[in-house]
Amino acid sequence: MPPLAIAVVGAGTAGAAAAILLARAGHAIALFERVALPGPVGAGITLQPTGQAVLARLGMLEAITARATRIDGLLCRRPDGRAVIDLRYADVDPALHAYGLHRGVLFEALLAAARAEPRIALRCGVAIAATEVAGDGRWLVDADAARHGPFDLVIAADGSLSELHASAGVPVRSRPYPWGALWFVAVDPGQALSADRQVVQVVDGPRRMFGLLPTGRAPRGTRAGDELVVSVFWSIRADRVAALRARGLAAWRAEALGLNPASAPILDQIADLGELTFTQYRDVRMRRWHGERIAFIGDAAHATSPQLGQGANLALWDAMCLADALADADADPRGLAAALAGYTAARRRHLNYYQLATRALTPWFQSDSRALGVIRDAVFPVVQWFAPLRRRMVRTMAGLDRGILRRPIALDELHRLALAGRAAAAQLGA
Repeated sequence: MPPLAIAVVGAGTAGAAAAILLARAGHAIALFERVALPGPVGAGITLQPTGQAVLARLGMLEAITARATRIDGLLCRRPDGRAVIDLRYADVDPALHAYGLHRGVLFEALLAAARAEPRIALRCGVAIAATEVAGDGRWLVDADAARHGPFDLVIAADGSLSELHASAGVPVRSRPYPWGALWFVAVDPGQALSADRQVVQVVDGPRRMFGLLPTGRAPRGTRAGDELVVSVFWSIRADRVAALRARGLAAWRAEALGLNPASAPILDQIADLGELTFTQYRDVRMRRWHGERIAFIGDAAHATSPQLGQGANLALWDAMCLADALADADADPRGLAAALAGYTAARRRHLNYYQLATRALTPWFQSDSRALGVIRDAVFPVVQWFAPLRRRMVRTMAGLDRGILRRPIALDELHRLALAGRAAAAQLGA
């Protein structure tokens, strides 16, 4: 395909990855970021095998995982120690594993790579508010009513509250979940949780969940220095956050210790409940992830509850699939339209499966239904020991499944992407 003028709105995981892939394919990229001085924020994420494969293709996996902690499994248990879910990646393949990673480490690495690409013009401090189509392409309109363009293609990667939903001409349903989480990043004293190499969740019915995720090393320059850290997640309904804060730190700490007494050295690092940041989840549904000269990726396309730990991984896979769809397209508008339709087709089964699975799973872990908690605690421990179902649960956790009756992403495909990344990195180095 001859080079296109492409605008990417949002320099997060999806936007930066897409910008890098498309710039390396020869396109001219304008990358817009609303924050004037973007920096690392957030807490831990789980980098699944699918996300690892895309970063390997970008030639960035080793540098990023050098600051991560390897994760071999997920343990979800009750306060009395009885396991509700106990899954290991090795049950599908001994080579499979995830990484616990500070979101800011991934952000810094991708943004630095985008800055280094000569075909990417990074525009920080520009808040894009709308988009419109004209005869010469698609234009962007910022919050000050200034117009930018025209562009052959606009890629919306500006998150679940995307400003471009309303003006893109693509049907979308976006609404908040009632639930979210309070989170905090603490030093991992004694590196005990990091050494265990597992995500630990303690649940008491669907109403209370206390999670600890080994998060590797925090972004350089943060208060944690170069120490290993852990992300603390406390599940809570959005309309109960104010009441929890009003009760005070001592009351919440006692409640958390009741679920996981071993977390005391981590909780001792929290001096005030104001240090816990609340994030409410959103559910974004689209029948297709493209329109006329526009494509949606990442949370702008399919935000969900993070129960399955797939957000960043699906975003990275979106960026790769969009770049691949454009690689063989013709330069005329009909060719571009066909390429964007190909992107939607390539993502449909994978995204539909994870959105459906997340919506089905979330009420079992975040709701006020006592009945669901009782059924979950009785059924889940039994079901996972049925080998075919256990392997499916692990494949779903790893980001590999594409539907009940569809073949999962093959491990050979992940290996092929890693090899392609090494070759690309060698070429760029040369």
